[in-house]
Amino acid sequence: MPATPPTEREDGLDHASGTSITQLLARVAALHPWRVVTVWGLILAASVVAIGTLLGSAFTSDASLTTRTDSAEAQQVMAQHFSQGDRIDEAVIIHSAELTATSSEFRAFVADLRSSIQDTGATQRVRDPYAAEQPAISEDGHAVVVTLVLGHDAETGIVNVLDEVVAADAAKNFDVDITGTNTLDHDFTELSESDLTNGELKFGLPAAMIVLLLVFGALVAAFIPMSIAIGSIIVTVAISSVLGQFTSLSFFIVNMITAMGLALGIDYSLFVLSRYREERQNGRAKIDAILATGGTSSKAVLFSGSSFVVALLGLLLVPDTILRSLALGAIVVGLVTMAAAITLLPALLSLLGDHVNALRLPFVGRDHPAESPFWTRAVRAVVRRPAIALTLGVLILLAAAYPVLGLRTGTSGVESLPDSTFAKSGALALERSFPGTSTTEPAQVVITGDISSAAVTTAIARFEESVTDDRDFGPSQQQVSEDGTVAVISIPLVGDADHAQARRGLDRLRSELIPAAFDATSTSVLVGGATAENVDYSDVINRWLPIVLAFVLVLSFLLLTLVFRSLVLSLTAVVLNLLSVGAAYGLLVLVFQHGVGADLLGLQQVERVEAWVPVFLFSVLFALSMDYHVFLLSRIRERYAQTGDTEEAVVHGIAATGRIITGAALIIVVVFTGFAAGQLVMFQQMGFGVGVALLVDATLIRMVVVPAVMTLLGRWNWYLPTWLNWMPELHVEGDPALHQPATADSQSEPVRV
Repeated sequence: MPATPPTEREDGLDHASGTSITQLLARVAALHPWRVVTVWGLILAASVVAIGTLLGSAFTSDASLTTRTDSAEAQQVMAQHFSQGDRIDEAVIIHSAELTATSSEFRAFVADLRSSIQDTGATQRVRDPYAAEQPAISEDGHAVVVTLVLGHDAETGIVNVLDEVVAADAAKNFDVDITGTNTLDHDFTELSESDLTNGELKFGLPAAMIVLLLVFGALVAAFIPMSIAIGSIIVTVAISSVLGQFTSLSFFIVNMITAMGLALGIDYSLFVLSRYREERQNGRAKIDAILATGGTSSKAVLFSGSSFVVALLGLLLVPDTILRSLALGAIVVGLVTMAAAITLLPALLSLLGDHVNALRLPFVGRDHPAESPFWTRAVRAVVRRPAIALTLGVLILLAAAYPVLGLRTGTSGVESLPDSTFAKSGALALERSFPGTSTTEPAQVVITGDISSAAVTTAIARFEESVTDDRDFGPSQQQVSEDGTVAVISIPLVGDADHAQARRGLDRLRSELIPAAFDATSTSVLVGGATAENVDYSDVINRWLPIVLAFVLVLSFLLLTLVFRSLVLSLTAVVLNLLSVGAAYGLLVLVFQHGVGADLLGLQQVERVEAWVPVFLFSVLFALSMDYHVFLLSRIRERYAQTGDTEEAVVHGIAATGRIITGAALIIVVVFTGFAAGQLVMFQQMGFGVGVALLVDATLIRMVVVPAVMTLLGRWNWYLPTWLNWMPELHVEGDPALHQPATADSQSEPVRV
């Protein structure tokens, strides 16, 4: 970097004019609005048909890694060498405070329930708890456990079984509960749908509409962004329904499409609509205002949306169906909302004209100056003492990020569910009547080799002795395949699949007990089971986290450098976004792991943050932060291109966009607050993380840190080495001709906005 500030040639600014693609699209939409609206109407109609036809078969509740792990290989070996006769899917707990399990009435009730479950056709086997070889009666004699194996279609079968359990639970003198893998999956699915309905549709939509009314002060202006968002959601769900016929997509994709569709659809429309109203207020005629908006805010939306997509591409690298589904849903809805904002919205503005300001609301429906007085005063206070403001801002962000050093990741188990769910209620009932019983499947130690050889037999005996009377393990059971090449030792672990003691027991099996027993043999030993699957899942996600971080950071830096023709601005944006994400991580750990404020906020304190949440939050928060950063910097650069004064450009850019960006951020916050208000802890963490990060980003970052940094850097903000002058001038701030005052030919009466 040279020792002196960059010259005009080095600052990356090129004042050559030209018509952008967004301006061309705006022109077509403005001159042929009904054609554009008709095309979108046909797309919407086709989407509704596609959803009605394909949605039911598009998504799955299965969550899986697309890479091989020890636990997955163990499961495959067991499936190849053992029948499913000894498998247990679900446990039905029958308890009576008045009757003993051996009484005739109790026995008759159990027999009737077993018969009704078998009659559903949903099961392969329903075990008799009174079987002589292995009775399943509690020590106090008032409860039994009926274990069962579901048929091929477990997803449908569990619903039929649950219906029978609910009917039996209504009987006098008996309490009937159920827990198990498929019950847990069913509860997660039901809660996901409930959280979507209650959080997004009942809370997110109305709250977002209120924010829009406060921002625009007019019903019509507020209704337009909401319409763009809802239409984009419908189109994206249809596209996902089609894609779901060819690839495995998690049902969580609908939650993501709804949340990001609302957030981005409203945000992009907000940016475009606000600029249009500003251009009309400055005296431009309707068509000219649409064209000016198409060359400025619409162009910023195009690059903002591109940066959003780039930041999410990293999630597609992770070999996990849930993360890939969430990323795909967010990417597609981002592209659809971006397309709607730069084509459909200009057409609607052409049709509505000044009626966009119709139905003004009292008190909030007043005129707003282009530059907010509040934001002007706030930013001027920062630029007067930039070093102090920057130091305080960074210290606050680092303090918020500090708890991330204690981050622990895992997966949600039955303990994270509300007590009212089937799986949690059943797990509690099982623990009451059968204390110490594991609520998940045991660890499966799968040994492949010459099982009958003396060396292997001795090793197995030594291993079983090592886990006997150990508080981390229950009594082990051994099975040997018919061909004598595989042995499976089932070892119950403590608690649910992600319990700290269960994870410790698994770690001891893998790192201590198995090597000590089998290293001297020629066998292959794998460990499967629910806890092993959860740990392997977390390990895979954690291995990919730095790869995703590097991918997103490098691509984001390159894109910003291309867009703004500045190495310094790009590096600054990346660092500031890292600070914002770090603060979100720290607050996430503080609230969910340490429980600080959890009760006050109605959130659950848990042992671990969901394994996929950190990598997901990083990509989404980076995407959204970049989104706002591009919009803000494009406005700052627009003024800098006119004046060459960095400080004045910073004040103008933030004052002109502060109200809009804050409104946009508040909309995303309220949308994701719907997730945080849900019952699934994974969605609580996701919603809280996104919400708190955007609040930090829209206030501390945009109001304090950004103006302080840019003021201190001065002309260095726009530094581009001469050897990079080959890069194209994209004019994200718009064609310089658009920033000239409206001519007499193009002027009309200023309108009230």
